[in-house]
Amino acid sequence: MASRAATRTFARAAASAARAPLAARVLGAAPRFAARTAPAASISGIQQIRGMKTLDFGGSKEKVYERSDWPKEKLLDYFKNDTIAVLGYGPQGHGQGLNLRDNGLNVIVGVRKDGRSWKKAVAEGWVPGKNLFSIEEAADKGSIVFNLLSDAAQRDLWSTIKPYITPGKTLYFSHGFAITYKDQTNVVPPAGVDVVLCAPKGSGATLRTLFLDGKGLNSSIAVFQDASGKAHERVVGLGVAIGSGYLYETTFEKEVYSDLFGERGVLMGAINGLFRAQYDILRAQGHSPSEAFNETVEEATQSLFPLIGAKGMDWMYANCSVTAQRGALDWHQKFYDASLPVFKELYESVKNGTESQRSLDKNSQSDYRESLEKELEEIREAEIWRAGATVRGLRPENNK
Repeated sequence: MASRAATRTFARAAASAARAPLAARVLGAAPRFAARTAPAASISGIQQIRGMKTLDFGGSKEKVYERSDWPKEKLLDYFKNDTIAVLGYGPQGHGQGLNLRDNGLNVIVGVRKDGRSWKKAVAEGWVPGKNLFSIEEAADKGSIVFNLLSDAAQRDLWSTIKPYITPGKTLYFSHGFAITYKDQTNVVPPAGVDVVLCAPKGSGATLRTLFLDGKGLNSSIAVFQDASGKAHERVVGLGVAIGSGYLYETTFEKEVYSDLFGERGVLMGAINGLFRAQYDILRAQGHSPSEAFNETVEEATQSLFPLIGAKGMDWMYANCSVTAQRGALDWHQKFYDASLPVFKELYESVKNGTESQRSLDKNSQSDYRESLEKELEEIREAEIWRAGATVRGLRPENNK
């Protein structure tokens, strides 16, 4: 198998990392909330100042912000007079709300009373009348209002929420969607409030899991409106408080463009299409389902992708067989040339609002959840993913 040498190399690296001492504990939280160590001083392009750094990203200098400038004591003091109202208890509301609570901040949740999210919040320790309220009550009580409702709900409920977004408050988003596509959402913040964004680069579930493991998901931050003169400082603090590992700067527009583009592209849409195409060719040529799945998905997710994540594409190539190296180097340009026009079309569709309007229209349908489940069932019942379920069941860790 092409990745055997790479797997052995990655295993040795992982074992070495496991022997390293744990980093200093995060934000003074429970002992298992340990932060990652700072990058080594020899890393090129880093100004060695803990907290805010200027890094060289492929030849471009950018600022990033780390946890070290915001220890727990500073967080608690800075936000001591604030009530953070988290509106919505979906993936981001759940992850960010629990992390804020575990970091000791005064946080409340606002959802539709007695709905599914309300019941989930109660099950996870939020108490009605104490730190769990209706959306209107929470928005009224909050000095910092986290609008973490779905994109469609942000549009539909803006007229309900807006009266509570009064001068002196901070309106916080984790997606640039509502502000950027204001012609479609009608979300226009009033004057006199700070409007900021902190967008974790992953799901709320991942944000929560990494926080509990003492790690942190990277997040982007932006300021749309700075009424107080302290909006940037505040959003950096909030980014640390929700469990971000580090923060980098963007704008509301660039965040939503890159987010919608990435999700439809390599992160979710394109990778599913590539998996299906390769699997179907292998099956058409007589390969068994188990072989086709292993050579398409299992080896990618379990062996090769972790190597890319650890040290980059070149390192993954360098630690694979010579035959695998040559094939990848000879064929990657053809895939680039074939996909580039599709990605150009996709970006334009995001930029001109086609994707956002389609999302709003679809997500607003009364039977959306039912139709979504049908679409997911089609994926789940496709041969490739039924074969995958069997393959995953054979992993040693799943047979303990």
